[in-house]
Parts: sequence; structure tokens; C-alpha cells
Amino acid sequence: MSDSDTVKLLRECNSGIQMAVFSIDEILEKVTDKNLYEILKKSKEKHEKLGDETHANMLAKGMSWMKTNAKVMMDDSDATIADLIVDGCNMGIKTLCRYENQYAAADDAAMKLTDDLIRLEEKLRQDLREYL
Repeated sequence: MSDSDTVKLLRECNSGIQMAVFSIDEILEKVTDKNLYEILKKSKEKHEKLGDETHANMLAKGMSWMKTNAKVMMDDSDATIADLIVDGCNMGIKTLCRYENQYAAADDAAMKLTDDLIRLEEKLRQDLREYL
């Protein structure tokens, strides 16, 4: 077990969690379908629980804000919102899997948190399919 890998892996998880919460916050008020709203709200709450007071990744937030607002300004339908969140889930899953492999010496608790986050992203992606 490497403490350095543990810290790096947890930092990457926290960055991904904050990105997810920020992205969901940005579009939640634009959702019109009640079920979609509840799915996103519950996922945000679960992400927040996993995150627990992490530091912001300002560059990633800024990029996400620009992409989200540009797409939503052109089309603020639930399908566009679901599409944006699914893209974020895909990126998050891919990134977390890469970091999990890169920081393979991280402790079991950090690996479990990463796996929990990957499963949460996979579930949200699955739940949003009907809105695409």
C-alpha cells in the first residue's frame, strides 16, 4: 500500500465528485420531467456524501460551465440535459478507471470509494437512457 497513491487517487475521486455535483447543479433547475429531476437530485446527494468537503477544481468547473451553458442555451430540453450528464458520466467512469489502475497501490478504502463512485456514475448513466 502506498500513501502517495492513496492521496492521489482520493484527490482524483474528489475532483470527479465535485465535477458531477457542479454539472447537476447547473442543469437541475432546467429539468421539466419530475422523474428525471428526482434521479438527478438523488444522484447529486449521493455524490455529495461521497465527496464530503473537497477542494474545487476551478479549471474543470469553468470548462464544464461553458460547455453546459452553450449547449443548454441552444436547446434546454430534457434530452439535451440528459445528454450532457451522460457525457459527464462517461468521462468520469473512464477517468476513474484510469486513475484506479495508475494508483493501484492505494489502500482498500480508497479503492472501494473509487469503485462506489464508478458504480454511481454507471447507475446514473443507465437511469438517464430513456431521456436521450
